[in-house]
Amino acid sequence: MPDNANSAAASLDSINQQLAESYAALSPQLKRAASYVLEHPVEMAFQSIRKTAHAASVTPSTLVRLAKRLEFESYEQFREVFQSAVQAVPVELSGRASQLKHHNRNPEEALFAEVGDAAFDNIGRLFTADNQARVKEAAERILAAQKVAVVGFRDTFACAYHFAYVGRIAMPEVTLIRGQEGGLLTELAPFNEQDVVVAFGFEPYCAETVKALEITRANGVQAIVITDTLRSPLVPGASVTFTVANATPHFFPSLLAAITLSEAILAECVAFGPDQLVDNVASFESRMRRLGAYVDIE
Repeated sequence: MPDNANSAAASLDSINQQLAESYAALSPQLKRAASYVLEHPVEMAFQSIRKTAHAASVTPSTLVRLAKRLEFESYEQFREVFQSAVQAVPVELSGRASQLKHHNRNPEEALFAEVGDAAFDNIGRLFTADNQARVKEAAERILAAQKVAVVGFRDTFACAYHFAYVGRIAMPEVTLIRGQEGGLLTELAPFNEQDVVVAFGFEPYCAETVKALEITRANGVQAIVITDTLRSPLVPGASVTFTVANATPHFFPSLLAAITLSEAILAECVAFGPDQLVDNVASFESRMRRLGAYVDIE
């Protein structure tokens, strides 16, 4: 990727982070504008200011004020960051899923196809150059940490459990935080500035997850956050933030992209970490087989 593109992506990340950090303090109109900016980077890149204002339900002058607040001299200069950094959403996987809708099928099969369409699209949106850079940074922070706490409650507990279970096979310092019976503070107390917390959370955001991040932030723990939007209450103070798509016709947010991202981060850790991580995986497998944990197929 060209250096100027990397610079543009970094600038867009900076804009997103500034908006996420200051969101709570914005006026209602600026909040509405900021929400649109955070969630529609492609539209920001190519729409006129009037069309963007109409789509965001604000006035053009509100968008100008938002750009000025971010220290841009003009709205056009602000929009150029999006034009330089935005990348086309990967269409191959989502295109395959879309083809399902064009095949001959019975009407009752539509929901099944829609779930597939959403799943492929969520995964397709994950694999971008800027996320690749974030995965590398997240892995580097995890590898450099003395201990790693993994947090996710209610719907995202499955994400946290998967990350902690698979991660601990290679890195014994990975710990799943359960927070049972009021033990959240006790479980998190040992973590400090030498450590990392990996936190998962989608809307509706879990109060326990927000509390866990408040506790770890107070102790200087670096946070890697996997959430659905930069307006998430999990974002402020995070060292690395991933926003993953979770759209689905199902009644609960999809966890597919978050689980896939977990696997990408852990794969990066093993690929670029010390050889001991591979030895740990081999030792785990050997121990499980010796204990009869697996059933062999003859």
